[in-house]
Amino acid sequence: MAGRTRKTPTMPEPKKLFIKTYGCQMNVYDSERMAEAMGAEGYVATDRADDADMVLLNTCHIREKASEKLFSDLGRLRPLKAANPDLKIGVAGCVAQAEGEEILRRMPLVDIVVGPQSYHRLPAMARAADRGEKLVDTDFPAEDKFDHLPDRPAATTRPAAFLTVQEGCDKFCAFCVVPYTRGSEVSRPANRILAEAQKLVEKGVREITLLGQNVNAYHGPDGWGLARLVRALAEIDGLARIRYTTSHPNDMEDDLIAAHGDLPQLMPYLHLPVQSGSDRILKAMNRRHSADQYLRLIERIRAARPDILMSGDFIVGFPGETDADFAATMDLVRTVGYGMAYSFKYSARPGTPAAERAPVEAAVADARLQELQALLTTQQRAAQEAMVGRELSVLYEKPGRMAGQMTGKSDYLHAVHVKDGAGKAGDIVRVRVVKSETNSLGGERV
Repeated sequence: MAGRTRKTPTMPEPKKLFIKTYGCQMNVYDSERMAEAMGAEGYVATDRADDADMVLLNTCHIREKASEKLFSDLGRLRPLKAANPDLKIGVAGCVAQAEGEEILRRMPLVDIVVGPQSYHRLPAMARAADRGEKLVDTDFPAEDKFDHLPDRPAATTRPAAFLTVQEGCDKFCAFCVVPYTRGSEVSRPANRILAEAQKLVEKGVREITLLGQNVNAYHGPDGWGLARLVRALAEIDGLARIRYTTSHPNDMEDDLIAAHGDLPQLMPYLHLPVQSGSDRILKAMNRRHSADQYLRLIERIRAARPDILMSGDFIVGFPGETDADFAATMDLVRTVGYGMAYSFKYSARPGTPAAERAPVEAAVADARLQELQALLTTQQRAAQEAMVGRELSVLYEKPGRMAGQMTGKSDYLHAVHVKDGAGKAGDIVRVRVVKSETNSLGGERV
């Protein structure tokens, strides 16, 4: 008909998802998988909570006052919910697992509470939330959540990816809540891990970090250990770098140590927490190894890979820690010589055995932490300064803050800023280190 134009049907606007991630690399991985699951439901990512149709807080229960931090953040979301009653708010992760119904009771603005073993059900929970239902799912399901997650999309943001291979913990360290929030140790089948890794590489990933609460406790249902898995991953064409974290000293087996010397793809960096240098405190922590056993293990690792950079975790002020116990920790740190490390003042986690014990006086714990961190900082700076003048391999991850600059990671996991106007994310280049900065290196492309 003359004068009439045909209207083109318009596609509905996609819903937007904002995820805030707390805690460790495993939570980063979980957030990515939740985003992918919701992507299959038509959601797209946004970096603004006030622009979102759903806000998801993926929580961590390891650090002090994790619950209080969550409820504080939820409180800050009240104005957004008031302005947009259709906004859906979800809480995921370990605090969700630990708190469950209490989150809904204290914060009625929350629509969804989902634990770390149940987030494959998030899309169905979101649909129920759209119908006005409020749901809590903190079960440890019999099915494997990874079987129900969608294929991972193209790696469009970075050339390095996380890949969970093992979850949960059977060690029951006296200070740790992980066995209660993540469950017992479970390892994924090797063939599924290899298939996921292959797809990541085909989509542009050059480096994969294998994740687990005790990743070197990996024992797949097909009988594979972590060393065999790493060797199989090293055969994937295009996968240039392999890392794994976090490890327990008691699971550092001979074949895995040997792999550090055999495989150029396995990067010369190892995070191996010890927590204390005092045998008395290690026993109280239920670590099930001595300081000397840890030191002998470091010797074996360095014999296999002499240039390896060691990282660790330390807790000071654990209940019952004396000046002598702390001095033993300082001695161990001096003996090992860490390239980087993480140290914390003990904080009680509800439900753990150590939470029932009398704490060390706060001022004493604070002073010990400052002394330990000063030593660790000195060691880190020395390790970085030793890199000046060396040529390192750097994987570019993104443009730097300065024009014509790229930022990436060295073999040793140092952040490196490089003047390279022609570089692009995914390049692996030789870089001469020219300076050491506070927490990074500066270099020039060779």
